[in-house]
Amino acid sequence: MKFVCTQHDLNINLALVSRAVSTRPTHPVLANIKIEATADPDRIRLTGFDLSLGIQSSFIAEVGEEGTLTLPAKLLNDIVAKLPSGEITLDDEAGENLVTITSASGRYQVRGMSAEEFPELPSIEQGETNQLSAAAFIDGLKGSLIACSQDESKQVLTGVYLKVEPERLEFAATDGHRLGIVEVYPTESETTQIAAEPAQKGSFEVTVPAKALRELEKMLGSMPEGDRLGLQLEQGQVVFGWGDRKLTTRTLEGKYPDYRLLIPRQFQRQITVDRKQLLTALERIAVLSDQSNLVKFSIDSTQQSLDLSVESQDRGSGRESLTAQISGTDLDIAFNIKYLMDGLKTLPTQEITISLNGPLEPVILTPLGGVKMTYLVMPVQLRN
Repeated sequence: MKFVCTQHDLNINLALVSRAVSTRPTHPVLANIKIEATADPDRIRLTGFDLSLGIQSSFIAEVGEEGTLTLPAKLLNDIVAKLPSGEITLDDEAGENLVTITSASGRYQVRGMSAEEFPELPSIEQGETNQLSAAAFIDGLKGSLIACSQDESKQVLTGVYLKVEPERLEFAATDGHRLGIVEVYPTESETTQIAAEPAQKGSFEVTVPAKALRELEKMLGSMPEGDRLGLQLEQGQVVFGWGDRKLTTRTLEGKYPDYRLLIPRQFQRQITVDRKQLLTALERIAVLSDQSNLVKFSIDSTQQSLDLSVESQDRGSGRESLTAQISGTDLDIAFNIKYLMDGLKTLPTQEITISLNGPLEPVILTPLGGVKMTYLVMPVQLRN
């Protein structure tokens, strides 16, 4: 194998696929990146795969000799990232999987492993093929990923439940203490296009691991506006693809809970407040919160004010007061301050609505306009 490419192209793509390389591989070759050089067309394809998450990317290069091998991901990244800009040549003419890397500044040799031991990324031959709005998909991820569970004993809750319909995407995640739901209705020019079997009526449901979707969110952030995201799936596997890149991951098994049952049908109280003002007030008093992370809300409908307070025996206390539009009677209610701030950071509008009933019943945060998002947070019992 021999090819010439730019330091920039190789560095960017190496960093990308390295996200799927395990830090504790079950087999030595899984600590490597697979490199494939093809002459027709002249392209280099890089693959990282930890048996659960796989990332693949390709770019144009001048291929002198076709070939495939694997090289240590971390070592190769460290070398290429520090090389000067300009052309780089990779050549394994020395044999025995020994690659010579030549740049304007010097020459390095890196020992790799045969590509025969590297597992192939899963291929989906019979799965559904879908084209989704990338912008809509990013909106959905932003509002749902924060609510995923970290508890590995509840595997299905460590992912995002995704429901795709011909003109609607729904994302949902919950850890039992909070729930994030985003419904995206792409514009007419971005309408979700489904090419599925007629019997499936153009819709499907799947739960995708949060780890994979966080990587996907980072990768999609650099996509040009208006681009589309391809999606394929079948039992146990889902593949996202766009341009020269692909991300593949296992799906999570098990039935996702019926989260809609958690949302109250009506509310006794409603607060409209400036999101940024509330968030910055919480950030200020959060420095005084103890391990309980508890913040108390005192709702005063007469004064049309929302008082926030934190008390800690070891640190002291803090209090903030905000003007708000309040309907309903007065109430004292407490929350986990971290869960509350997480939700406020993802809501996309300047003003939000907080809908609530009693001191221990689910509370709903929604944006005024913009993306249709619901963030549910469970209150915490006030200490006497």
